[in-house]
Parts: sequence; C-alpha cells; structure tokens
Amino acid sequence: MLDRPSWAPKHIDLDKPSSARIYNYLLGGACNAASDRAVARELLAITPEIRDMARVNRAFLRRVVPFLVHSGVRQFLDIGSGIPNVGNVHDVAQQLDPECRVVYVDNDPIAIAHSELLIQGNERAGTVTADFRDPDSILRSPTVTGLLDFDEPVAILLILMLHYVSDSDGPGRLLAHYRDALPSGSYIALTHPTRVDFEGFDKVFSIAQSTVDDITVRSYDEIVALTDGFELVEPGVVFVPQWRPESPLDVGEYPEKSIVYGAVARKT
Repeated sequence: MLDRPSWAPKHIDLDKPSSARIYNYLLGGACNAASDRAVARELLAITPEIRDMARVNRAFLRRVVPFLVHSGVRQFLDIGSGIPNVGNVHDVAQQLDPECRVVYVDNDPIAIAHSELLIQGNERAGTVTADFRDPDSILRSPTVTGLLDFDEPVAILLILMLHYVSDSDGPGRLLAHYRDALPSGSYIALTHPTRVDFEGFDKVFSIAQSTVDDITVRSYDEIVALTDGFELVEPGVVFVPQWRPESPLDVGEYPEKSIVYGAVARKT
C-alpha cells in the first residue's frame, strides 16, 4: 500500500473528494488524492475545457491583484483561498510592494496547512481557519486584526467561493456584513459560475453536486446583485477572460465557455 501523502493531515478523509483538491488537480498541482482525480477525470471526459476554465479563473486573480495594488490597496483578505498554486496573492502583491499584507482564509485544513508552509517567515501574511458564513470569526480573528488595518482600504477576494453559499444562507446579507466592516476605497473581487448553454453542462453540474459540495449556480443578474453597495469597476460583471485581458488571445473566441463571471467592485 502507498503511504499516506505527507501533505494530508491524519484526520482528513481522502476517500471523500474535495472541491479544493479537484481544483488543485485541474491546475496541475500535486495536493490531490485518488478520489479527487477520479471526479476530475470524469468531468474532463464530459467537458475537456474544464481544465481551461480553472486556468482562466486563476489568470483573473493574477490580473486583479496588480490592479488593486495600482489602485492603492495594500491589504488583502482572501476568503476561500484554497490550496496554494502558482501566482498566490502574497507573491503577486508583495512583488509589487513588499509592504502588502495578506490573510488567507479557508475552512479546509489542507488548504490552510499548505498556506502556512508557503508563508513561513513572512511577517506580512497569515492564515485563518474559518468559514465565510461566519463573518465575525474572520473579521475578529487575532490574525486579521493583527495584520489588517480597517481604517485603510482592504480588498476582499472571493474567487470561486460564493457558489458554495446557498440562497438560504443569505449571501447578500453576509456580503453586507463584510461591506459594512470596510472603509471607503476598499474593494471586493469575485468569480462565480453561471449556467451556460453548452453540451454537458447539466451532467457536469450533477456530478459536482453529487460528489463534492452543494453548489448554487447563479444568473448574471443574481451575480450583479451580490455587488450591491459597491460600485462596479469597468468592465463590470463579465466572463473572466473578458475582465481586462492582457491580449485578445486571452479572451478567445468563446469566453462564455469559461462558465465563470468575474467582477471587481469598490466601496465609495
């Protein structure tokens, strides 16, 4: 038998697929188990483009962080940060300005364990194990209050996270709680899957829903509504390849195949 991988805490059930580890696999990472790879391969068999979907979402994050730094933000709260991969927030932000501070938040202990390894010795980065649905556990955590100054602009990053928050959880109400804690000049950046008309979408959605986590796919209007109380930054809510691409090649012929909308919005 193969030994248990060194990256996996003993109390984690590797036989149960994890959305964070599936995403890690799609991005070419190594922190995934056989159960994760089985689901990912099933999804890829239906929609081979799903690997590209993961990559363009990650590319969105790598464009957003420099935009925020150039807009004057030096503090980042990355909620649902997932398992680290190429282009982590602190890597990108601190390369532009070493004074940038970053807190990674996730409810997955594997994601947090890997983030902690990655930021060892970095006094301007920290981690919190918590759930987005409990805002006070994040906003009042010693790591957040110790690293981030809420008298200065803060960017909250919600990258492929809000679809795990059901309508009954009240995502708009929760976002309002975070918004009220932010000073003027702060930002949110989010990505969120939507329903698109292509062969295999319903089957992909069904597999993800039945094997990993409950997922809520939202419409364009519903995603726009999540930014209530903020002012959308141009170009607004668009498919992630269309958000300030570095070249026309980044957009491709069918950006809607990314199935993920992205947006950045500012608190005035």
